Amino acid sequence: MKVLLSIKPEYAFKIFDGEKKFEFRKAIFKKANIKTVVVYASSPVQRVIGEFEIDDIFSLEPRKLWEKTKEFSGISEEFFFAYFAERKVGYAIKIKKTRKYRTPLLLKDSFNNAAPPQSYMYI
Repeated sequence: MKVLLSIKPEYAFKIFDGEKKFEFRKAIFKKANIKTVVVYASSPVQRVIGEFEIDDIFSLEPRKLWEKTKEFSGISEEFFFAYFAERKVGYAIKIKKTRKYRTPLLLKDSFNNAAPPQSYMYI
């Protein structure tokens, strides 16, 4: 099974450039059989630009999560801690293998008129 994630373009492109090897989330999908993440680059791109395989998902207290992921986080320490402010647990999806689409897809055309998910959407 796959999941569609909305990711800000600057971070989405870092994933496919290999600079960002972790995608951080405040909440994670409930289904355990998710193997692939389809990436929707949010505004102003507003396209599905590729997908990646999930290597692992870490669930840790934010300080421990930062120490484990900071080298390939693709974000600043300040942004990380602001994002997880007031959270006791944070999630990091470890990216295994990426596949950037040659032609980005319109979400409504490729996914049955789906709207961009706030967090995630099963597909």
